[in-house]
Amino acid sequence: MTAARLNPARQTLQVAVFITVTVVGLYLVKWSPYWAKALAAARHHALGVSILTGKAASAPAPSLDAALAYALAYGKAIWQALAVGLLVGSGVQALLPPDWVSRALGGKGFGGALAGGLIALPGMMCTCCAAPVVIGLRQRQASAGAAMAFWLGNTVLNPATLIFIGFVLGWKWTLLRAALGLPLVFGLGYLANRMTTPAEAEAARVALAAQVDAPAKGAFARWIALLARMSLRLIPEYLILVLLLGAARAWLFPAIGPQATNALPWILAFALAGAVFVIPTAGEVPIIQAMRAVGVGAGPLGALLMTLPPISLPSMAMLARSFPPRILAAVGVLVVLFGLASGAGAIALGL
Repeated sequence: MTAARLNPARQTLQVAVFITVTVVGLYLVKWSPYWAKALAAARHHALGVSILTGKAASAPAPSLDAALAYALAYGKAIWQALAVGLLVGSGVQALLPPDWVSRALGGKGFGGALAGGLIALPGMMCTCCAAPVVIGLRQRQASAGAAMAFWLGNTVLNPATLIFIGFVLGWKWTLLRAALGLPLVFGLGYLANRMTTPAEAEAARVALAAQVDAPAKGAFARWIALLARMSLRLIPEYLILVLLLGAARAWLFPAIGPQATNALPWILAFALAGAVFVIPTAGEVPIIQAMRAVGVGAGPLGALLMTLPPISLPSMAMLARSFPPRILAAVGVLVVLFGLASGAGAIALGL
């Protein structure tokens, strides 16, 4: 049974369910809570305590307790968004007609990256919660560039976070984030497309043809099966890495105070730590605010502004099967370089 022969009523129902789950999920988990958070940030110029250190002056020493405490705090912050990400990521594969995603996001040039980045804006997911959706998009043959721009755009160009940054840290910080975020999202998306080989593109075309010709019956049962499979594959490795990073906080950020100056080694160290560490959506805002209060230099803080949100060790692991290793490696290196540029920009702006 080809896509053209699908029962129109069945297809309409599947698409309607997918849109309903996506919109309702994002409203409950993102849009409504972030409206309230924006109002609170405008009044109090704060967004809660730093998830990195809590109310303490520095991260706790590595231990099992430190790992569990961070995993619990992080889990409370993201579990609902992760559930939505898993539902949407599996729904993309089970409920949408197979060729819809490839037609909308299959472009191999800059247009594909542009489309992926723009579609990301309403999502406002953290890097790990967006990963299941990226997996679903890649399974439905979204181009590497479109999927990459979608992944990075969820965090770096998150409209709510840009507003939080302005109210809490100052609007120059928002300007810096936006000025570097646009080339990061769309530039790295375009680069991912350019790095896709003709053989990989042909393999994607063949895979899509097989999906289009596959029977479409049992879509809702397939959705449940995909959801279970994706959860069982992603959540255990995700949890282990979050625990490890939670325990290693004091090693990744050993100096949170005036000793972390605007010298290049400090900026690079914070850029690397930010690219590895995992935070919830907008978690960089209270982290930077807390570090600035104890005297950390603008350069290291600027590096965190651009490296904490877009990638992390857990999210890179989650997407290891969705992108060739060379593309993920290139993105990791370039995110760190954007962190260095952001650190330089923060110093130049006198932040």
